[in-house]
Amino acid sequence: MSAALMDWYDVHARDLPWRVGPADREAGVVPDPYRVWLSEIMLQQTTVAAVKEYFARFTTLWPDVGALAGAEDGAVMGEWAGLGYYARARNLLKCARAVVAEHGGRFPDTREGLMSLPGIGPYTASAISAIAFDRPETVVDGNVERVMARLFDIHAPLPGSKKELTALAARLTPEARPGDHAQAVMDLGATICTPRSPACGICPLREPCLARRAGTAAELPKKTPKKAKPVRHGIVFVARGAGGAVLLERRVESGLLGGTLSWPGTAWVDVSEPLPDSEPPVPGDWRLLEAEALHTFTHFHLKLTVAVSGNGAIAGLETLRAAEIPPGGRAFVAPASFRPSDLPTVMRKAFDLARHAFDTA
Repeated sequence: MSAALMDWYDVHARDLPWRVGPADREAGVVPDPYRVWLSEIMLQQTTVAAVKEYFARFTTLWPDVGALAGAEDGAVMGEWAGLGYYARARNLLKCARAVVAEHGGRFPDTREGLMSLPGIGPYTASAISAIAFDRPETVVDGNVERVMARLFDIHAPLPGSKKELTALAARLTPEARPGDHAQAVMDLGATICTPRSPACGICPLREPCLARRAGTAAELPKKTPKKAKPVRHGIVFVARGAGGAVLLERRVESGLLGGTLSWPGTAWVDVSEPLPDSEPPVPGDWRLLEAEALHTFTHFHLKLTVAVSGNGAIAGLETLRAAEIPPGGRAFVAPASFRPSDLPTVMRKAFDLARHAFDTA
C-alpha cells in the first residue's frame, strides 16, 4: 500500500513553496526546518492557497529563524493580519526567539524537543519532525482523517473517531521516507480523496480502499453536527483627526486578536443584550453608520456598529507610528505610518466602511 502511494507521490506531489519535492530530495536537497515550521504554523486553520502569499512575504522579510527572532513585534503582527488566530503570531515570535536563545538557532530534531517550544503542539511537532527531519512520526490533519476513514470504511463520526483514525494512520507510517509519506497522504486527500466527488478511479489506493468497495466513500468521514454559532455585537470608534491621522489602539496580548492594532470600542456581547454603553474615546462629530462590519470567528459571528468622526480631537494624545503603540495603549497615527493591511480582518472591514463615509461626507 505504501509503495503504491509513494510511486504516485513521486510523480504527482504538489509544488509548494515550503516543500522539498521528491526530485530535489533525490538530488540531496534537504528540507529547511524553519520553512517547514513557518508553513505549518501558517497552515493551521488556513488553506494552502491563502498561505502561499503570506509565506512568500515572511520568508522575504525574515529568511531565517534568526531574522524573525529579531523582528519588531508590530511588524510581524502587521504582516500576519488576515491569517487570523493572532495568538499564533505571538507564539511564532516566542518560538523563534526560544530557538535562537536556547538552541543556538537550530530547531530540535525530535517530536519531544519540538513540543518544548512555544506554540508547537502534538500535530505540529509530528509534522516538523517527520517532514524536516525524517522521523517516523504520524501526521494527521483533516485530509489524512478523510483518507483513513475511507480507506478503512470507518463510520464513527468525527471528532469522536479521531483517536481511531490516528491509530490507523500510525499503522501505515513507514520507517523509510516518513516525511514524504505524510505529505503524500495529505496530497492524496487534497487532490483525489477530496471531500466531495472523490476521484476513486485514479486513486493509487483504490484497490485496498474498503469504502470504495462498499460504495460509501462519498459519505465519509461522518461528522457530529455542529451547534449553531452564537452572534455577538459591539461598537468601534473610528476617528480621523488633523492631517488624516487616525486613532488606533493595540489590544492587550491575551485574548482574541491579542496584540493587534484595533479601533477603540466596546466589549462584544451576545446579540440578545443591548449594545454596551460607551463614551467615544475623543471629542468629535460622532455619528453611527447604517452598515455594520460583519465577521465570523471560529466560535461566533460578530456584528460591529461603526461610529465615525471626521474631526477627532488629537489634543492630549500622543502621535506615534503604528508599530510604537504598546499593548493596551492608544495614539493617533499619521497616514504615512499606518497601513490598513496591518489591521485584523474585522477591523479592516470597519475601516473600509468608515473610509467610505469620510470620502462621501
